[in-house]
Amino acid sequence: MSGTIFGLGVGPGDPELVTLKAMRIAQSVPVLAYPAPESGDSLARRIMAPHLQGARLEIPIRMTLSNDRFPVNAVYDDAADTIAAHAAAGRDVAILCLGDPFFYGSFMYLFARLAQRARVEIVPGVTSVSAASAALGFPIASRHDVFSIIPALLDDETIAKRLGECDAAAILKLGRHFGRVRALLDRLGLATQARYVERASFTDQRIVSLAEVDAAQAPYFSLILIHHRGAAWR
Repeated sequence: MSGTIFGLGVGPGDPELVTLKAMRIAQSVPVLAYPAPESGDSLARRIMAPHLQGARLEIPIRMTLSNDRFPVNAVYDDAADTIAAHAAAGRDVAILCLGDPFFYGSFMYLFARLAQRARVEIVPGVTSVSAASAALGFPIASRHDVFSIIPALLDDETIAKRLGECDAAAILKLGRHFGRVRALLDRLGLATQARYVERASFTDQRIVSLAEVDAAQAPYFSLILIHHRGAAWR
């Protein structure tokens, strides 16, 4: 009998936000895979670590964000081949993914390579948007509000257009784009309706006003929540 491949969302950072289902599966499978940098620890593995006991085979999927230095597609191809071979041999495999596997999750690229080769089950996880909303005490949307997710790497014109088409929004993956996004929100008159949080749910979570953020130090794991009415209940 072939094994099952599980895509496990481990949540945004706090190990206590790992779902009971994801924890149960991670504890039971003989093979655990997870994304990892070229050197060093895997953040997804670190989040799940408090829930793991005993030994298992582990597959770190090492890659870099710099596509010009590393063939990322080849990494996914190789990882999918390795994982599929374990499933074909009857071993269940759990693949850890930050946040939710299908919400900007790298797992989707493995899913595209594995779905026709093995049984794949997805376990959703808490997203960074949900974690940030809770940390900020800032409800995302209500009633008939339209809520948009906007990657910060988009150009100013596109971000402004998307913001003009919704009632509320989350601008994700700020990092080096923070200064430009903050300036844009100032020009659009939306800075006072915006809330900022970095590393939501991590032990070093930080909430400050947009004006207090050092643009050169804004981390990749930071986001801005905006509501045009200032608050969803208004």
